[in-house]
Amino acid sequence: MRHIKSTRDIKIPAEVTLKSKARVVTVKGPRGELTKEFKHVNLDIIRVSKEKLQVTVYHGAHKHIACIRTVCSHIENMIKGVTVGFEYKMRYVYAHFPINGSISDNGDQIEIRNFLGDKNTRRIKMLPGVTIANSSAQKDEIILTGNDVQAVSQSAASIRHSVAVKNKDIRKFLDGIYVSEKGTVVKAEL
Repeated sequence: MRHIKSTRDIKIPAEVTLKSKARVVTVKGPRGELTKEFKHVNLDIIRVSKEKLQVTVYHGAHKHIACIRTVCSHIENMIKGVTVGFEYKMRYVYAHFPINGSISDNGDQIEIRNFLGDKNTRRIKMLPGVTIANSSAQKDEIILTGNDVQAVSQSAASIRHSVAVKNKDIRKFLDGIYVSEKGTVVKAEL
């Protein structure tokens, strides 16, 4: 069954400027600017008022209407990224051989050594817009920060995947670097 018109609204905060033209959305905020293309989805992105954006699908089937919420979630994540940012905390977990991670000076690359005692060095570059730093509060913890949630989470996944245990029982060998906490750079006041 096709629905004639399906819409969903997005609220735009006062400190954010949002432009949309030809399904390319640009969001500017206090922490920077993000741009994302939605040309692969057939829908309308219209600025209804100063504080409201509307995403509309005409004559959409069930799967096509599901794209509305996906696009709205992407835009809301962009708004959240340029206002408060995203922060992932990762912890080194090891039983015997201590994992040694060294971060480059500009915070765009990490080198992991001594994982399960092997000699090779794993170098993982962060995606553009993501910075990595050692935690000052906690031992064996690294912090990934950025405005784009997809870039931050993909960088965390690249680190996690680079130290996957191969050819051993993963129930016994739990060594690795795991995401311990997901949050925002700007902490909410209580």
